[in-house]
Amino acid sequence: MSSDDHHKKEIDELSGTETTGHEWDGIKELDTPLPRWWVWTFYATIVFAIGYVIYYPAIPMIETSSTGISGVTARGQLEKTMAAVGEQQAEKLQKLNITPLEKVVGDDDLYRYAVAGGQSLFKVYCSQCHGSGAQGGPGYPNLNDDDWLWGGTLDKIYATIAHGIRYEGDDDTRLAEMPAFGRDQILDRDTIRQVAAYVRKLSGQEHDAALAEKGAQPFAENCAACHGEAGEGNRDLGAPNLADAIWLYGGGREQIVAQITNPRHGVMPAWLKRLGEARVKQLALYVHSLGGGEKTTASAR
Repeated sequence: MSSDDHHKKEIDELSGTETTGHEWDGIKELDTPLPRWWVWTFYATIVFAIGYVIYYPAIPMIETSSTGISGVTARGQLEKTMAAVGEQQAEKLQKLNITPLEKVVGDDDLYRYAVAGGQSLFKVYCSQCHGSGAQGGPGYPNLNDDDWLWGGTLDKIYATIAHGIRYEGDDDTRLAEMPAFGRDQILDRDTIRQVAAYVRKLSGQEHDAALAEKGAQPFAENCAACHGEAGEGNRDLGAPNLADAIWLYGGGREQIVAQITNPRHGVMPAWLKRLGEARVKQLALYVHSLGGGEKTTASAR
């Protein structure tokens, strides 16, 4: 065989294109060149990549990366953006610091900013106890309803958030404790069950009428001073309303008996020193906006 025959390429009969000499299961590969536009585009991408690596930070090193001619980095751009946002927030927060709560409500722009910020703060600092939707749970008040222990006005909500409840680190914290009538032997077991039946009567629940009748007198002597004669509660003392269907620790017979016998007292942190004036105002405005906030300053949660 001559050298020319050895190097001679086979021509495909159907397409008239030379083959590469590769064949798989009788299928021969055609030697079809790429379109010129595609080849030049490919070359252009290589040139662009080289230019990009030179101009922008792109080559990773041990502790950093190449800085590039431009010196522009995504981290640097983010820092500038965050600094600009921080400046805007600083202005808003400063305005919140010096603006009374009732006037914030009248400033639409500032109010929207405060409520939006309060919602974010609530998710970080409050949702663990009160729930992501502020619906509360056993021992943690529902902040969506209009049943308040210490008051549902803006100033009352602010005071509760700022100084907490039974929080030892704040001299202005909300303080109220229910006596342990059973543990300290103020009332005997039978009398406690009678009072529990009377409380269930006040709240319109199924109850033992005979026990409830006997429980009226000890309730008047031991409980009415805080909870009111009709069990309507006292917000100045943080005493809950016993005549409705909302219960912090449960309204069942045994739950009421347990609370009278050895009451649980929840503790809420004081947030003013930790978060500052403006952010506490944001939280107060957000909680007030949930639906149960009260307008009159005479009300008290």
